[in-house]
Amino acid sequence: MGRGKFKGKPTGRRNFSTPEEMAAGTSSRPRTFKREEAEYDEREENEEPEESEEENEDDSTKKKGTEGIIKIENPNLVKPKNVKAKEVDLGKTTELSRREREELEKQKAHERYMRLQEQGKTEQARKDLERLALIRQQRAEAAKKREEEKAAKEQKKAEARK
Repeated sequence: MGRGKFKGKPTGRRNFSTPEEMAAGTSSRPRTFKREEAEYDEREENEEPEESEEENEDDSTKKKGTEGIIKIENPNLVKPKNVKAKEVDLGKTTELSRREREELEKQKAHERYMRLQEQGKTEQARKDLERLALIRQQRAEAAKKREEEKAAKEQKKAEARK
């Protein structure tokens, strides 16, 4: 029987284990999975519940590439420095960079503008309040008109019933 245009891989067809083979342990599946599972179980049993904090920190950071295998001292790598509370120098003041200073000034100016906006002292706030008053007036007129139409309609119905 012809297989058509697409031929299978040269490795042959896929073989699936039957439930009987799996129960008997004669499956043609690679044995590495069972070995890895056994090693994992042994590690869990041998794991000590009382580990130091340093070991927990080392395990929690995922190492990239060959970092875990080869120790590399990178002079450009900046490691976070843990400063103890009693070693902190309170008298030392830090100079802000130009960008940081400009960012702070920008934030303060925005806060000042928003405060004035809330008080209604800016031109934009005045225009907004005028627009809002106009809209309220139009809505009030429309509601009054609807009420009048509704009353007229009810009156017409009452007259039609009589």
